[in-house]
Amino acid sequence: MGQHNLGSLSFDRPNQLDSTRTSIGTDNPSDNNGCWSGSTTILAHDRPVILYTGIDSNNREVQNIAYPVNLTDSYLRKWTKPAYNPLIEPVGDLNSTEFRDPTTGWVGKDGLWRIAVGAELGGKGAAILYKSIDFVHWIRAKDPLHSSSASGVWECPDFYLAVADKDGGETKYVLKMSLRETLMDYYMLGKYDKERDIFVPNNAANDYRLWGRIDFGNFYASKSFFDSQKHRRILFAWSNESDSASDDVAKGWAGIHTIPRTVWMDSSGKQLLQWPIEEVESLRTDEVHLQDIELNTGAVSEVRELKEASQADVEAEFELHNLERAEPLDPNWLLDPQKLCEEQSASAPGGVGPFGLLLLASHDLVEHTAVYFRVYRSQNNYMVLMCSDQRRSSLRPGLYKPTYGGFLDVVDLQKERRISLRTLIDHSVIESFGGGGRGCITARVYPEALCIGSTHLHAFNNGSTTVKILTLKAWNMRKAKINEN
Repeated sequence: MGQHNLGSLSFDRPNQLDSTRTSIGTDNPSDNNGCWSGSTTILAHDRPVILYTGIDSNNREVQNIAYPVNLTDSYLRKWTKPAYNPLIEPVGDLNSTEFRDPTTGWVGKDGLWRIAVGAELGGKGAAILYKSIDFVHWIRAKDPLHSSSASGVWECPDFYLAVADKDGGETKYVLKMSLRETLMDYYMLGKYDKERDIFVPNNAANDYRLWGRIDFGNFYASKSFFDSQKHRRILFAWSNESDSASDDVAKGWAGIHTIPRTVWMDSSGKQLLQWPIEEVESLRTDEVHLQDIELNTGAVSEVRELKEASQADVEAEFELHNLERAEPLDPNWLLDPQKLCEEQSASAPGGVGPFGLLLLASHDLVEHTAVYFRVYRSQNNYMVLMCSDQRRSSLRPGLYKPTYGGFLDVVDLQKERRISLRTLIDHSVIESFGGGGRGCITARVYPEALCIGSTHLHAFNNGSTTVKILTLKAWNMRKAKINEN
């Protein structure tokens, strides 16, 4: 949380952005060296409050509170910070420079409020638990909500009850953490022991590479909230720039929020699924609908009917003819799928795949971002690798152009032989959802083709077996309207 707010977005009119400025500035001893991330909690009588991390005059990370000045202001433009800040200080065994990002509060069966704060505790990543009767006076719990020696400091922790899919299933909690060493978001599923006030993960793997991933790409410091009207949890995150610092200075801004996603637990209870909120679909225009397109080995097929490929929503379903040609899986690849995507690129021939989409492509395909799948054969099933390769995304020098990737647990692949891909394209950002939201990859790209207003969309297949596009639907997306407030 900085001194400026990117804006307020209404879900019932998702193409309208209300630009506002927040009055939470760095003007108190408890935050005069910076206002950072935090969370909103709704107290009694529908009164929202913000808990946030401030850097105080001694360069310690402390937790502060702010209250809205005028509850009748729908934009909550003015906030006040009481003189009794900070509420929580890094004392005892807490590292004063690794103590931040308080969560939304929840109430225990004893009637006390609880929050968790990200920290490093004795070299372990941790979510430190605090309790309060009035949301002002906080007492640290005996034990952290959870900690792990698998990583350093946990940033932007999030803790909530998972929304189950339509088939229901066992109740599980989600503990999400952002790891500074990788700049990526991870999560665990488990139980909340309310007697001991601790989170007990289903799989306490002491290697963060085995934890669940919110997104395999440029997606960090995510935050969720519960939408009680539609009984859904909504998640969004920060996606940083991949161009140069001088580009950021020239623009006057850096970093974006991703499209809000609905997040829920799948019927197996083993992982989270994500999908763009349904309101995004109201932005669709000029639908293109193609079907039954055979992609033979080496095929590249342009979707010429799409008028504007730089701002689009694309949904494709691929049918796999011959899984028997899938390459054998090396179990070591499961620990570093990003490296595997780098080594087995979209242009590297394979068995079943690589196949997928070439996005924001120049007319000659010199520039493009490839989002694609490869299928591997393990002893008992098939594993799907999903990749987003930015290495050919732009001819501009000085850009960070990585490759991202992860394995998807696609249910009934051997029986159904289908894989879906949805991709949202908005100029410099590409958000992709594979296998119905079982894997997500966000990327930032800066093709020169955007500067001349000419980008293209293609489907491709570089595997040795034919892949069919059962259906491909694509829409142009309406532009945002910014209202100054």
